[in-house]
Amino acid sequence: MKTAKQITEDKRGFRLHVLPTNKYKTVSIVVKWKAPLEKETITKRSLLPSIMQKATERYPTSRQLQGALEDLYGTALSADAAKKGENHVLSFRMEVVNDRYLKEEGSILEKAVRILSEVLYQPEREGEGFSSSIFEREKETLTQRIHSVKDDKMSYANIRLMDHMCEGEAYGVHAQGHLEELEPLTNEQLFSYYKKMIQEDEMDVYVTGDVSKESIEPLFDEFFSRDADLSSHHRTQATDKQVDGSREIIEREEMSQGKLHIGFRTHTFFGEDDYYPLQVFNGIFGGFPSSKLFMNVREKHSLAYYAASRFESHKGLLFVFSGIDPNDYRQAKTIILDQKKAIENGEFSEEEVEESKQQIIHQLKETMEHPYGLIEILYHQQLSGKEIDADELFRRLEQVTSSDVIRLAKKIELDTIYFLTSTEKGDS
Repeated sequence: MKTAKQITEDKRGFRLHVLPTNKYKTVSIVVKWKAPLEKETITKRSLLPSIMQKATERYPTSRQLQGALEDLYGTALSADAAKKGENHVLSFRMEVVNDRYLKEEGSILEKAVRILSEVLYQPEREGEGFSSSIFEREKETLTQRIHSVKDDKMSYANIRLMDHMCEGEAYGVHAQGHLEELEPLTNEQLFSYYKKMIQEDEMDVYVTGDVSKESIEPLFDEFFSRDADLSSHHRTQATDKQVDGSREIIEREEMSQGKLHIGFRTHTFFGEDDYYPLQVFNGIFGGFPSSKLFMNVREKHSLAYYAASRFESHKGLLFVFSGIDPNDYRQAKTIILDQKKAIENGEFSEEEVEESKQQIIHQLKETMEHPYGLIEILYHQQLSGKEIDADELFRRLEQVTSSDVIRLAKKIELDTIYFLTSTEKGDS
């Protein structure tokens, strides 16, 4: 989202985005590292954030690094990894008190930025690897996290839906990594990949708070510059697979509640003209408690413990999630699909359209009130290469009509129905 005050500049090896605002008493910094989504690298990339945020050469233990952050008025540091369409993005976030509100000698912000730079560029190492104790501990933690996915049946059903729906596509790789890649991974192999990532990933740095470009730019020129060519990075274009007949898959596990997850292809991507009707469609369909899925599947027919939908706009997918009694599978599936057909047939009111638009706008405004939320919206636009300011975004949403929603609904294709149910015979 290109706001009036956003300043973006290509620096040495990274893009710097400065968003001056006096709304916050802290300065928020987010560093994004982006690479194509690939099974060969996803496990390494999923492991790196947890290792990198634990120790640096100057603060070689977790306790020392945390202590240094605490000394800077409780500066907060976090890191994670996520799929964004067919990209994989590592995010490092830091929130630090603004120097303007302190009487202390020296810059707290400068000290914090230096530590963040060290987290990224100077992690604690042993020989040609990271700290062996940190590596082993975080590798075991990720192993347990991957194993535990099967215990969370909703997450597991979603992964299995992706396994079937996106087989052979980059988006089908597991966001948290794969055990067959993790188990044999050595410290030295991970560190070798880390050096490649630091050199080759596309890097964006966002800074927002009561700051100016003139105060921020020298700091990041000093601590974040790297020898990398921004022009060598190309925007990843997500594949838009055509549906050649939908599939229905039933799998069984020891469980009491069935998980009915359904995947559709929207053929619509972030920033396109149809992106706005897609948002409104999703609001009417299953995005809010007032939606058709919630009101019909859960409230009217009492068939679901929960029923909702969401879309992935960088990949052109729409998902329905529901938890049902295993014996209600056929009826629940029919009613869910009937709600989409009802929207295609125009069986919704102007009030539903307006309510959906206002809920979306309210949600967006709430997200933009938080610095990290605003940065995420901005980064979505950076990924798509389509920038739009907030007023224009709200205007485009307000302009969506019922006929736009109907047209969009007809464009969405059913791809895969996935039902995870109990080992005992149910309605299948």
